[in-house]
Amino acid sequence: MTSDTQSRKLTLVTGSSGTTGGRVAKRLAERGVPTRLGSRSGSPAFDWADESSWPAVLDGVEAAYLVYYPDLVAPGAVDTIRRFAKVAVSSGVRRLVLLSGRGEEEAQRAEQALIESGADWTIVRCAFFAQNFSEKGFEEFVRAGTVALPAPEVGEPFVDADDIADVVVAALTEDGHSGQLYELTGPRLLTFAESVAEIAAATGRDIGYLTISTEEFIAGLVEQGIPEEEATVFAEIFGTVLDGRNAYLTNGVQRAVGRPPRDFTEYARAAAATGVWNA
Repeated sequence: MTSDTQSRKLTLVTGSSGTTGGRVAKRLAERGVPTRLGSRSGSPAFDWADESSWPAVLDGVEAAYLVYYPDLVAPGAVDTIRRFAKVAVSSGVRRLVLLSGRGEEEAQRAEQALIESGADWTIVRCAFFAQNFSEKGFEEFVRAGTVALPAPEVGEPFVDADDIADVVVAALTEDGHSGQLYELTGPRLLTFAESVAEIAAATGRDIGYLTISTEEFIAGLVEQGIPEEEATVFAEIFGTVLDGRNAYLTNGVQRAVGRPPRDFTEYARAAAATGVWNA
């Protein structure tokens, strides 16, 4: 490690072009925090699947936000997180913040691997993102007038990605978050059909909800340009966590940043105002 990189004390943001990573990187930049964007197109390039890319991207880093692609439930994710955390700690990284998912056994195994790394760790365990409807492929369904998903009629406490980003930035830059597991939800439970109804009200359009099979869901996402691997992992999440296990609220946002979480109605109105759902 050079003296230049030591003096910069960089914060690494993996998944920097994603839903939460992009928001975290923007907030860090606004605070003047020297930040390295961890992506395949970054400089230096970073790839979870290419261990040889890890040392360079960790050089000069003291804190890192870990967003595993495509998801912590994907095969091999736990071992990759364990190896990456070990390399990070040996490289001098002091603080690691992991994005995790509620109700996912493999994700919880990845959390444990991070905890055992010896770093000052923070776990940010999240419900379904509200932004799945506007930034994750579901927006095409909304534009078409029918949101078709393999989701049963189970309440889900959708969490806003802006709340996630605020919690992550606090954990990366402030004291008092080491050793904390923040389970983040929105302030109320909504079924997917109810969430679509909220979007319809915000847009003033007639938008329906349809329950479909997992196979139909994957095919629909692939048609929209979502990689099949990512679409398959996403479908598997629907098939495991929407059985009622996550149908409860938590106070994670309040605990982490001292304010209540953003409501889905507020998200829907703000997203509608951007025109993202215009037919």
